[in-house]
Amino acid sequence: MAKFLIVEARFYDHLNDLLIEGATAALEEAGHKYEVVTVPGALEIPGAIALAAESGRYDGFIAIGVVIRGETYHFEVVSNESARGLMALTMDAIAIGNGILTVENEAQALTRAKRTEKDKGGEAAKAAIAMLALRERFGL
Repeated sequence: MAKFLIVEARFYDHLNDLLIEGATAALEEAGHKYEVVTVPGALEIPGAIALAAESGRYDGFIAIGVVIRGETYHFEVVSNESARGLMALTMDAIAIGNGILTVENEAQALTRAKRTEKDKGGEAAKAAIAMLALRERFGL
């Protein structure tokens, strides 16, 4: 049994609830423990994971958030930099599942967040579990 930290950027409560529901269901189904922490936005997720990884208290991480395109360039910055930050952490052998949705509108987010549809929260948790298993296979 491993312990995972779900790091959520809680901006759209109802969408985050759906993503977390999927992630926690996947973790529980696999027999793992988890905690949830909240950060101000998607840009803070990689930093929070880096801090938590340094603590040694968690075996893996799930990033949860929703970024919906607006009228400014900010969408691209948040989407690209949060993904880049998570990717950089994976290069340090940190097991992470990326469940940050980057969508054009709320309808797309709902489709991806609902467990009965795309279940991206559950997929992110399963990705983190798979990466942890791979890390352990390599003896890390």
